[in-house]
Amino acid sequence: MPQGPEGTALGPMVIVAADQHETSPLITDDLARRILPAAGRVTVALTAWRPIRRLLFSATETKMPGLWASMLCRKRFIDDKLSAATEAGIKAVVILGAGFDTRAYRLPALPGVPVYEVDLPANISRKKAALRKAFGRAPEAVTLVPVDFENQDLAEELGKHGCRRDQRTFYVWEAVTQYLTEAAVRHTLETLSAAPVGSKLAFTYIRRDFLDGTETFGAQAAYDEFVVKRRLWHFGLNPGEVGAFLAEYGWQVVEHCGPAEFTDRYLRPNGRTLPVSEVERSVFAERR
Repeated sequence: MPQGPEGTALGPMVIVAADQHETSPLITDDLARRILPAAGRVTVALTAWRPIRRLLFSATETKMPGLWASMLCRKRFIDDKLSAATEAGIKAVVILGAGFDTRAYRLPALPGVPVYEVDLPANISRKKAALRKAFGRAPEAVTLVPVDFENQDLAEELGKHGCRRDQRTFYVWEAVTQYLTEAAVRHTLETLSAAPVGSKLAFTYIRRDFLDGTETFGAQAAYDEFVVKRRLWHFGLNPGEVGAFLAEYGWQVVEHCGPAEFTDRYLRPNGRTLPVSEVERSVFAERR
């Protein structure tokens, strides 16, 4: 398994697939298991037995309390926003750092809307192979775009693959910003600032006070691994900075969600009593 950011793409989908065995899964995703490599499918199959599922949950929570629900809720939040925007007439979808996520293939509102999945070249190659195994071929409605955010021009690479900059677009940027330098985050937002009025952006970020060690929110193990040892997480924001930061690039925050919002919106209505991590938060913004 790769040790860099490209090696982190499978974990969230294992959690999504395992959660399908719950009585009230937070996301309905019949494709999650199919798109995983063989080892991941075996793990998910074992989690049909509740004690094994509890072991996987415990291992996840030991590293970062609330991570399991945080991953599921952020995906549900983005799915909901994307579905609503598509039904309201959004013209294209660009998923930045798509990993093994399946929303481009499972959301009922997306057929007929061009979708561009962007990720590191290594992840795009793995995604193509996974799609061929899951579907027999890569679905034609989705275009896979290999991009290194640190070293390549996002707009140029999207343009090469047919993505038009004059269309109202929904940008998904889930669990990516922490792996980038601030320069790369700002360069990406500068690119997105050319999006037409009415475009949407859903993204997640890691708290800056977690990255600098001021407050670990009970996730010392995750801090030690991702910040100190592997040095994978670089960029973060504090909640009070998000609005002004996005405004620099013409985006206005519409919703800003963390544990309280996710608990009220998704967990309680589904009868789930799970903690949600404060380390990562989710934002929905509009181009105005």
